[in-house]
Amino acid sequence: MNHFQQSRISPSNDRISHRAIEIVESSLIPSLVLKLRTENEEIQKLLLETLAGCLRVEAFEALATGAVGILKEMLNHVSVEIRSRAAEALMAISVPLEGKNRVFQEGVFPDLVCLLNDDDAEVRGNAAGALMNAAVTTQGKYAAINAAAIETLLPLIHDEKSKVRLYSIKALTMLAEAPEGRKTLLCHMEEFQKRMKDPSEAVRRAANIAVEVITWKP
Repeated sequence: MNHFQQSRISPSNDRISHRAIEIVESSLIPSLVLKLRTENEEIQKLLLETLAGCLRVEAFEALATGAVGILKEMLNHVSVEIRSRAAEALMAISVPLEGKNRVFQEGVFPDLVCLLNDDDAEVRGNAAGALMNAAVTTQGKYAAINAAAIETLLPLIHDEKSKVRLYSIKALTMLAEAPEGRKTLLCHMEEFQKRMKDPSEAVRRAANIAVEVITWKP
């Protein structure tokens, strides 16, 4: 990896948005995606961090380069940091419709649900966030439901980390938009009502929205 690329992927949060735009405009995304399979673990961590920022700017080049399949493989990596950053990148790439569809086509939902049981809170939170974004579509909702996402997400709405609680509630709200999901979650309304008094304002808002969606009647 040359000095130009290293300067682009060195972590510096205060300039990540500007750097991400520069990388996207320089058409470096395909190269970064492909290097995930060839670089050592430390470089992979930097690549994933950079890609997560870039994917929030533009995801289409990464999708065309097969990023979803590569990121799926990295969800099972022995490194906690790589698992977490791969899930974070999948959360970002699942924002556009094309990304949601590709996550469904690549069968990533069972892998994300599996990560909800990870010992690391960042991994759990990013996996829940990826499910939250990918489950917006109808096919995504049912893929998540069939992968036992509801049962696995429910305990996480009481997680000690507010990020995990927030994304888990939002992901469950997405699944509640499917009749089967709503029927299941109606039996757990008390759990969401408890979170309406959460210390985090964002979690409280999410819990209120979840209750409204779950109790909605046509």
